[in-house]
Amino acid sequence: MTRERPTVLLAGASGLVGRALLAQLLADDRARVHALLRREVPDLPASDALTPHLIDFARPAGLPRADELYVALGTTIKVAGSKAAFRAVDLDAVVSVARAAREAGVERCAVVSALGADPKARVFYNRVKGEMEGALRALRFERLVIARPSLLAGARAALGQPTRLGEQLTLGLLAPIGALLPASVRPIDAAVVARAMRLALRTDGLSTQILESGALQALGKDRA
Repeated sequence: MTRERPTVLLAGASGLVGRALLAQLLADDRARVHALLRREVPDLPASDALTPHLIDFARPAGLPRADELYVALGTTIKVAGSKAAFRAVDLDAVVSVARAAREAGVERCAVVSALGADPKARVFYNRVKGEMEGALRALRFERLVIARPSLLAGARAALGQPTRLGEQLTLGLLAPIGALLPASVRPIDAAVVARAMRLALRTDGLSTQILESGALQALGKDRA
């Protein structure tokens, strides 16, 4: 499926994958993008095609009508401060935005989840991600793309995001052998995830498509 200059809702434009999505949507797709933000982000790209909206993610209302929704909201328990605060972002906010977009007429949604997402997982992080996926399935989008990337690579500091020491150390340790690792667990660049999400969402197929990290690596490879 293709659309000329789609209108897009993007939640999480200040994050690693969200910023990559924003750049690609504006440059590659020439999309009209409505960035859904909880606070002002001063370094967003200057573009007549970009409209920022400050919203309450817990109670989003009056979202613009659009062709597509991309959700790249996410935090960590350490940054959020508690399991409850983490759940409020990675589950509640994601579902609230998706529901509001669905009510506004959006029929196609792509969301960033995580490797190992499972509502029955013993690990709290993976369990919350699995519950989020299930809640989005229940909204019955015409097409739902769920991206499950492995460890994300990208310049978080340049985006003003909190440093994730464990992530930095792991990326540093894996860098010399990254090419030798299976694609399913190899660290993945945020731009690759973003490109795969866009391509998958605009391809007709099953109502729900889950892209594990290996599939994201293959689909999101820059073929330019």
